[in-house]
Amino acid sequence: MNIFNLPGIPLTEELTTVLTENKNIRIERIVSTGQVSDWYDQSEEEFVILLEGNATVEFEGGRFVKLIKGDTVLIKPHERHRASYTSEEPPCVWLCIFYG
Repeated sequence: MNIFNLPGIPLTEELTTVLTENKNIRIERIVSTGQVSDWYDQSEEEFVILLEGNATVEFEGGRFVKLIKGDTVLIKPHERHRASYTSEEPPCVWLCIFYG
């Protein structure tokens, strides 16, 4: 698989593909084309790499992290967050690693 082999763009919904997983780790590729997400409150730690596009991750309490291609962010367990902005062109390609 090529991580940049994308489906037809634009997408009506965010596309999540689980690349691999076991009891300790899950690695996902997420493709966004302007979508925003609901709030997440997950039990795992999440290491995020934005491989393509521009995005903003909003944390509960009003902290915003603007990401450009190549940026990373570490999200702690139960740290409420959401994608409040994702670019449509270029599309956002996220690599998300969940563990713990």
